Amino acid sequence: MQLTLLITKLLICSALLSCQSNGHKEQSAYPTDPNNVSLQLPEGFHAFIVTDQLGRGRHITINTNGDMYVSLRQKKNDKGAVALRDTNGDGRADVIEYFSDINGTSIRIFNGYLYQSDDMSVFRTKLSSDHLVPQDNPEVIATGFINQNQHSAKTFCISDEGNLFVNVGAPSNACMESSRTKGSPGMDPCPQLERQAGIWKFKADILNQNQSNDAVHYAKGIRNAVALCWNEKEQELYAVQHGRDQLSQFFPELFDDEANAQLPAEEFFLVEEGSNCGWPYCYYDQLQDKKVLAPEYGGDGNKIERCNDMEMPIMAFPGHLAPNDLLFYTGNQFPERYKDGAFIAFHGSWNRAPLEQEGFFVVFVPMRNGLPSGTWEIFANGFAGEKPINSPRDANHRPCGLAQAPDGSLLVVDSQQGSVYRIFYQEK
Repeated sequence: MQLTLLITKLLICSALLSCQSNGHKEQSAYPTDPNNVSLQLPEGFHAFIVTDQLGRGRHITINTNGDMYVSLRQKKNDKGAVALRDTNGDGRADVIEYFSDINGTSIRIFNGYLYQSDDMSVFRTKLSSDHLVPQDNPEVIATGFINQNQHSAKTFCISDEGNLFVNVGAPSNACMESSRTKGSPGMDPCPQLERQAGIWKFKADILNQNQSNDAVHYAKGIRNAVALCWNEKEQELYAVQHGRDQLSQFFPELFDDEANAQLPAEEFFLVEEGSNCGWPYCYYDQLQDKKVLAPEYGGDGNKIERCNDMEMPIMAFPGHLAPNDLLFYTGNQFPERYKDGAFIAFHGSWNRAPLEQEGFFVVFVPMRNGLPSGTWEIFANGFAGEKPINSPRDANHRPCGLAQAPDGSLLVVDSQQGSVYRIFYQEK
């Protein structure tokens, strides 16, 4: 009996030491794929397809029971979202149900409701433990936005306290008097800043709120923050902005094609109430490590002037990678260095032409005390394929949405063919 107790204690101690040395607590039981569905991942990480051919997938959210909900930019089977369920524990979806008349980008679960948005409103629908898809009609939470053609998706996130933060993109490239026209100056002041190019705060549990009357203008000067996330640990709002386009096309005397491909930076912001991130007057030049005056407002690529007072990014990425989702990792499956760090899905853009397009990967940013604690690194690559990518249409897959599963694995949604990838960590 004493020998049995001794062996049991030794086994427990060994397991505890193993967890401490490995820096993580949970091991996945998924079978590994030596090809990792053609993704390049750090050592110890593996990937497989949860399902594919869903449609033009955008963002994804996961319920506590593991059910997954994916928003669609364009309807498929006359529906704007799709629900996925894994009934046998292999990590793949064996139940797929299309639902909802709402199609768009953002989708979240909060307090038992599924929140969705289209280009004009944010809705919620009650979830039921008896059904995979919602059975009730959607309720309008936030509306009254201006109808616009550019950057129209109303991406959003929800804080622990129930604040609903909605991104309203700029309806233009740089607030020019004649949109996207060479030689046209920027409007000063830019009227689009009044109700667009910023973030508005609503309450997640109040119906029929209107942007004009019921929302707080939380932050401005943000061209388009498709990647928007509430950091639960820091209790702060973060965003990654799509930077402006066409510097060399409109100002060839100041910028060549190489500069146009790199500038301006895609900016990672810690967004506080009252933040002014500078659009359209300023942009961040990561090569000079400073925010400079836009050429539409008299800038020459070096002048700072009014940009000295604008919010600086906490990190900057090369231009035109198109950040489309942001997630702070809170799980225990990945090694310890990933804990509380940020994952960002870069969708790939078109504005690096005539050079090859870049992006189409997921990056990792180590974080400490709410700020980057090291350089960013490519975490998952290979979505686009090996051929030259001269246009986003050339990419096989384009990562767009991110979510953390209850077991700590990372899900990535592709917007090109509607694939959902599961990335997990498992030692040899």
